Order: sequence, then structure tokens, then C-alpha cells
Amino acid sequence: MTETSIVDPLLGLAERIVRLAKECGSDEVEATVSYGREFSVDVRQGQIESLVEAGSRVLSFRVIKDMKTAHANSSDLQEETVQRLIRNAVSRTALGSRDECAGLPPLSSERVDIPPLRLFDPEVAKLGAAQKIKLALETERIALEDKRITNSHGASFITNEVTTVLAASNGFLGTYDQTFCSLSVGLQAGETNNKVEDYWVSVDRFFKNLESPETVAKKAVVRTVRQLKPRKIRTQTVPVVFEPGMTDWLVGFLFACISAVAVYQKTTFLAGRLGERIGNKNITVIDDGLMPGRLGSRPFDSEGVPCRKTTVFDRGVLLRFLCNTYAGRKLKLPTTGNSDGTGIGPNNFYLLPGNASPQEIIASTERGLLLTRTIGHGLNPVTGDISRGAFGLWVEGGEIAYPVSEVTIAGNLEQILSRVEMVGNDLDFRAPVCGPTIKIGALTVAGE
Repeated sequence: MTETSIVDPLLGLAERIVRLAKECGSDEVEATVSYGREFSVDVRQGQIESLVEAGSRVLSFRVIKDMKTAHANSSDLQEETVQRLIRNAVSRTALGSRDECAGLPPLSSERVDIPPLRLFDPEVAKLGAAQKIKLALETERIALEDKRITNSHGASFITNEVTTVLAASNGFLGTYDQTFCSLSVGLQAGETNNKVEDYWVSVDRFFKNLESPETVAKKAVVRTVRQLKPRKIRTQTVPVVFEPGMTDWLVGFLFACISAVAVYQKTTFLAGRLGERIGNKNITVIDDGLMPGRLGSRPFDSEGVPCRKTTVFDRGVLLRFLCNTYAGRKLKLPTTGNSDGTGIGPNNFYLLPGNASPQEIIASTERGLLLTRTIGHGLNPVTGDISRGAFGLWVEGGEIAYPVSEVTIAGNLEQILSRVEMVGNDLDFRAPVCGPTIKIGALTVAGE
């Protein structure tokens, strides 16, 4: 865990901010102080292109007076600076508008036991700079040994150690430590008029769980070279299989649509639809901040509300919107422990896996597209419409036939969720927002 010599001053500062803001006339106060140690190295063609090794301390707080709110943040933690920020913030509340929904959550009697969450790896702190640089160099070197690879976009190794302290005038005081590390490489293959590119990244809280340089390099090579010599296809409506990385962005779009902020602002097609069937029985979506070792886990959110497991969709039925305290009050719903700064964020937000292997899903597809990458924006939460440039592999007779490029996939999120025919068993939690391989029964693929 982080040294007591670091935690104690952070706790003292957070409590002092709360006390001083109350003395300046604030009705309610919430203060967050974080300490971080960051390392990142980017290498390309065997040379270091950038290297960052730094520590940081940042505070942020909000004050509420007469149901009017002001925020402030700073990386300067000197006493004089902090006092000036507090006085100015309390004064600025007079410039705001009264909001009946403003205010801290009530203090919960529930407390999450932090050690079982497995958020911190002491081995990450012990890694030396030379070892981290070697891992990045080794990953790129292995990838470039494959003669089909013509260029490298570089390899990176990153570590982060973060301590978070939260104090509030409702009596909450909490702290936790967490670590992250990642190893990645981006590659290019093909000649001048036929260049393709892709990458692979391994991310985990624990260093021992990272994939090896050889594994990361070989996965990046396979993902890159499988796109060589792509063909064009005609516009048609066919089954589309989403790889896990593609399901990730689809689930991320779904999160944007069930965020309570979007709901009360009426910028999502799901507003007012709690209890309705949106997807088919294959769609169960969960937000869970208490999964041991996962990237989105934490004991409490940025308001001190204990994190929890929330079923958002159950067999296609929309059960919950994810809320912070403010949005919950706007919608007359309870907070779900998803406060993230001034907004709402996911914990571990994922589509529940099924029983089929990716190979079985592809084998079940007589003719269709295996979606491997998308570009552009083309996501409209107000309507649920989707239109994105896409790359993939064409499937014929249950087998991958050839790569495809210069196509666009188009559809509507609600229609897609209702057409999920198969859900894979390959959910791997490589990100806080994730999903396994899925097969959509019919989706428009626009080509020639």
C-alpha cells in the first residue's frame, strides 16, 4: 500500500478543506485529493521517442451554499493557495442559480472492504525504469521480426500508482490505492498502395497478469496482416459478428444512452423507458464496481457513495439508469454509486457472456461480416442511430474468406440489441466497459 507518510498529509488536507470551507460559510463541502506516480515510455524503431516519469498531487472540491454550487481544483497545495481557492469558491456560489437538487448524498452506513477488491499491486511500484523500457523495446523487436510487417507505430509501457482521498461535510472520509500497467504495440503492413495497420494492448492492475512481450507482439502481427489485400463488397444486409473490441464500443454507446444525465436532459432515446424491453433475451448488462482486480472497481464513487453491483438490463428489459446523487434527484431515483467527478461514469460495465465460443459463432454464419475495426463518429444517442466506417473479414460457409475494407455499417442500437442471436464466452475485461463476441442477425453493410 501507499506509504503512511503520503496518505496522512492527504487526509489532513482534505479534512482541512472541508473545515475551512464551512468556516467561510459553505453549507456543504466535498474535497478530493489525489497523489499519483506515472511512468510511460514510447519506443519506435528500437529508440526511445518519449519518456515520462513524474509524480503529481491534485485537489478538487465543491462547495454548496443556499443550494448554489461552485467547483475549484488545483495542483498547487500550498496553504495560502488553498485558502484563497476556498474563499473564492464560496464567494462564487452567490453568482449561481439555486438548484433544489444540489447537495451531497446522505452518509451511508455501508462500507466496502477494500483489500478484497485487489486494486493495488506492490510489484508495479518496484519495477525499475530500465525494466519497463526493456519490455517496450522487446515487444517491438519481436513484432518487427515478422517480414510481413513493414513499419512500426511504436511500442509503449505505462504504469500508474494512484492514491485517492475523499472527505465531505456529511461525515464521509475514505481513501484507497490503485495501480495500472499496460504494454502495447502498433504495426503497419503492406506496400505503398495497400497499407494496413492495427495494434494490440494488454492492460491490468497487476504486473504478473500482463501478457508477455511475445504474446502482445504476435497478437498485433496477426491482427495487422489479416487485413492485407482487402476486397470491396456490394451493399447488402447480412449477419455481422462483433469481435470483443467492437462489442466494447457498442456497450460504451449503450452506457452513454443509459446515463441519467442524458436521461434528464432528454438526449437519449431511452429516456422514459424504464421497464420496457429494449433488447432480446440475450441482453443482460451489468455495472459492478466490486469485482476483484478489475479495472473499473473501486470502493466508493467520487461522492463517497459505496459502489455496488447494478443490473441495468435483464434479458433485454431496461431496469435501471445509472445515477449520481444530482441526476438521481432530478429523476427521483436513487444513486447507483456511479458519480465520476461532476458527471456519471461506468464502474465495470459489461454485457454478460454467453456459452458459445468465437469459433462456433463464426461457424454458424453462412455469409456475413466479422467486424474488426471502425472509424469515425456516427453515434447518435438521441435516436440510437449508428453509422461508422468499418473494416473486417468476410465470412463464407462458416469460415473466414478474405479481408474487407471501404464499407460502412449502419443500424439502430435498439434494433441491434433485439437482433443479437449469439453471445460469446470470451469476455475478458480488458477495459472497464466491455463485452464478448456477439452475432447480430442482420445489419446493413454499405459497400459498392
